[in-house]
Amino acid sequence: MYSAQVLEHFEHPRNAGTVAGADASARMENPACGDVLELTVKLAGERIEEIRFKAKGCVAAMACGSAVTELVHGKTVDEARKLSRAELVRTVGGLPQASEHAGHLAMDALGALLAKVETRDSGDHGPHPSKAEMGHPDS
Repeated sequence: MYSAQVLEHFEHPRNAGTVAGADASARMENPACGDVLELTVKLAGERIEEIRFKAKGCVAAMACGSAVTELVHGKTVDEARKLSRAELVRTVGGLPQASEHAGHLAMDALGALLAKVETRDSGDHGPHPSKAEMGHPDS
């Protein structure tokens, strides 16, 4: 059973779509279930001016994509990096055990997006960290 917050984000997603002229984008896929989440962002200095998501997958994946954009919109990149999966899950009123992967997918996509922003800002165009290098618990 999904929480009222999950259903609200699913039925009325916030920030759905793609940012035109995005500064960075990241696309993550959960190979186990096939859920896909793409985030695009436009920055104003170090602040997230606009962030949007596109999701293909379960109710929880779409809700977490919506919620993660709300949680980081208007924050600095450093502030966004401090968002925890636990905070995301609290925001959506919890997730059933079978849907916990959705929180991981949203956080992985956000981590990849922020890594691309940092790479762009540093001028380093080398490889991005893997899930294992980012300390992902499923790696």
